[in-house]
Amino acid sequence: MAEPKLRVQAVHRGYPGLPVLDGVSFDVAPGEFVAVIGPSGCGKSTLFNVVAGLERPDAGRVLVDGVDATGRVEPFAYMPQQDLLFPWRTVLDNTALGLEVAGVPKREARRRAARLFAPFGLAGFEQARPGELSGGMRQRAALLRTVVQDRAVLLLDEPFGALDSLTRSDMQTWLDGVRAGFGWTVLLVTHDIREAVRLADRVIVLGPRPTSVRADIAVRLPRPRPPELVAAGEFVAVEAELLAVLRQESVTR
Repeated sequence: MAEPKLRVQAVHRGYPGLPVLDGVSFDVAPGEFVAVIGPSGCGKSTLFNVVAGLERPDAGRVLVDGVDATGRVEPFAYMPQQDLLFPWRTVLDNTALGLEVAGVPKREARRRAARLFAPFGLAGFEQARPGELSGGMRQRAALLRTVVQDRAVLLLDEPFGALDSLTRSDMQTWLDGVRAGFGWTVLLVTHDIREAVRLADRVIVLGPRPTSVRADIAVRLPRPRPPELVAAGEFVAVEAELLAVLRQESVTR
């Protein structure tokens, strides 16, 4: 069996008087897309910060390719909900910024980023400013800036949460399609059950705080997953299974 790309191993994390993560464990295989959902306030953001190396756990480890990556940021490319594009920089310069910060010369950073403009649907907008782009295009630019760093694991923190429902659906369709061509290993945190089913190979369900993994559910739906798939019986069945787990957890607390 292949070594997991990402392993979260018995992670505990809390703050004075507030235990948050209570032994969270799961694996993500190479090229797999895993979504994490859970009730509001359960600790999804804390878990994400620990995985991304932004916070250290009180106990437990994060491993990438079998190597301890606890507290390290370099194995991960992280995309938050807001696009955080600088309005005074061109789109190309924005997308090359992460590479420049990592020490890549500006010319080389721009060359690497420019190669992705066509598959990301941004060709012709290299010299535009972020204010000239639609919301969906801004998010594609932010994702391009993230993946061009070529890190081992891509972390997505509710990346489409700020978009309107139609644009969000379009972005989910686009991401579902483009990911197949790149083979990214992705961990997504989302509050949207339908988004998790649209995008993920597996969905990890967290319980109320102090949280642990309460369910690990495979999404065995064909790809690509167009918007109309949400009305299909098999899609609805997975969505209902996830919702039932979340409701059961809220009742038992």
